[in-house]
Amino acid sequence: MKQIKFLTIPALILFASFTIFKKKIATVYLIGDSTVADYSLENDYQSKRFPQVGWGQVFQPLLLKDSLYKLRNITKADSIKVDDRAKGGRSTRTFFEEGKWSAVYKSLKKGDIVMIQFGHNDASKDKPERFVDIPGYKEFLRLYVSQTRDKGALPILLTPVARNYPWENGKLSNVHGEYPQAVKEVAKELNVKLVDLNELSMIFFSSKGEEYVSNKYFMNLDSGEYDAYPNGQKDNTHFQTEGGVEVAKLVYNAMKD
Repeated sequence: MKQIKFLTIPALILFASFTIFKKKIATVYLIGDSTVADYSLENDYQSKRFPQVGWGQVFQPLLLKDSLYKLRNITKADSIKVDDRAKGGRSTRTFFEEGKWSAVYKSLKKGDIVMIQFGHNDASKDKPERFVDIPGYKEFLRLYVSQTRDKGALPILLTPVARNYPWENGKLSNVHGEYPQAVKEVAKELNVKLVDLNELSMIFFSSKGEEYVSNKYFMNLDSGEYDAYPNGQKDNTHFQTEGGVEVAKLVYNAMKD
């Protein structure tokens, strides 16, 4: 007859404590384009890219343990790791075709979060290698949402963040055409949580004013100001560090709501 072994009282207490107090760790995967990407992962970042950042690059400090209680509506994790897979120049289609989504999908586990922000490159009609029309854009968003849910993870859709133009009567206007609305329609159709980052960033940038936003938030740099840009830079799409931090805060505050 097989002998039945019973755990001792101390062993039972230890096992129960491990079960009860085991930390829940979740990963927030960011998929998207250059406005989300982490440039510090590149070689020689300080000499070749700094101060350019994507908002995802400066997102982790907002998701530290002492701030997670504010996100209990979307996660019960005790700690969160941000895994920024966004890449410059990618649209919903090219991110999928290059296998970047497949790599994320294989790593996904129950309780993780996938934040999805595309649109800048999908709308590039003059670059057919990345262009995606509205029906195709919506279909790829549906794919990312459905496959995220297949793994028991939570998808969050984001409209594309604003560019620093066009300004009209002191206010920043939408430059993304129908793409933000397409994201909203997919979110409603599939009952997905939505961060309307296009609207939030237009309102926030407008409150700061064109001059301040141009000089402090976007990559408009004087010559000799940074080693990576000895001749200066005029770029109203990508963010300096301060701009990336402010956009990351917009995303975090929207998640709280």
